[in-house]
Amino acid sequence: MTLAEMLAMYFLTWSPTPWRLIEVTAPKLEASEAQLYQQERGIIDAFVEGLPQCARVMAHIPSLMIFDDHDVTDDWNLTADWEMTAYGHPFSKRIIGNALFAYLLCQGWGNAPEKLQGLIDSAQALLRTSSPAPRPLVAEQHDEFIEQLLRFQGWEYQLSGSPPLIVLDTRTRRWRSESNPKRPSGLMDWEALMELQQALIDAPGAIIVSPAPMFGVKLIEGIQKIFTWLGKPLVVDAENWMAHRGAASVLLQIWRHSKTPGNFVILSGDVHYSFAYDILISHREDAPHLWQVTSSGIKNTFPEMLLNTFDRLNRWLYAPCRRSTG
Repeated sequence: MTLAEMLAMYFLTWSPTPWRLIEVTAPKLEASEAQLYQQERGIIDAFVEGLPQCARVMAHIPSLMIFDDHDVTDDWNLTADWEMTAYGHPFSKRIIGNALFAYLLCQGWGNAPEKLQGLIDSAQALLRTSSPAPRPLVAEQHDEFIEQLLRFQGWEYQLSGSPPLIVLDTRTRRWRSESNPKRPSGLMDWEALMELQQALIDAPGAIIVSPAPMFGVKLIEGIQKIFTWLGKPLVVDAENWMAHRGAASVLLQIWRHSKTPGNFVILSGDVHYSFAYDILISHREDAPHLWQVTSSGIKNTFPEMLLNTFDRLNRWLYAPCRRSTG
């Protein structure tokens, strides 16, 4: 919850050095719990053993990243009601702010240093208040910096190249529902979507990183829509692009625009299962070619039987009809 804990999480995940400073002593446990402890301890030991190689790779290859909800908290900014609840209490607001603070230092800074220099300067000024001797940050200054982080617009970034890389922020520039604050917010607001369109106009191609898939599994999105209608969008993580009518309409119009005829690859994750789509834009000549690759959930996946059931039902309900020729 504290900034120190958030930073420690990053250090323990990416670097073998902190683990060398830790001596883990097994606690006294019942037999069943001791067996589980040893099993999980083995998993952690194997993870730590591979960290030197991971650290070496990350030291030599640029690592471009963008946050999704679990960089901060589950369902981060999913609805306007969620935002009012989370940011309306100083304790939960501080937790979210600390997570964003740690993201800035450990991930965001490397993506677009020139865009984030103002935030980095403010972070340095704040961290100086705890030196030379380690001591807690000054609470008022800490909260002021968190306000600055939460107001900031510019986490998204682009890298020129052939093709260019366009990385989207689908968490902090949300299109909030005007009809019902409990309904899912659009993953990007109108202004952010217009910026995306400007980047795509007349582009021969691009790689687009969207944390959540732009084009999801229709059956699962239908189930999410039912739960949203029942007022329970958080139960099924109803945070797909089509969950907000305005954002969905603008996104589809971007792909139907006559000046976006190129080849585009969309990379995404988040949904705890993996799939690939070759997307056809209907009702348009010279339509763009879209390929979406969703890679997600190596460990935390949907139950295999449930996922197979959804896959079969989705094919049966939504696969294109084909006439037999026999």
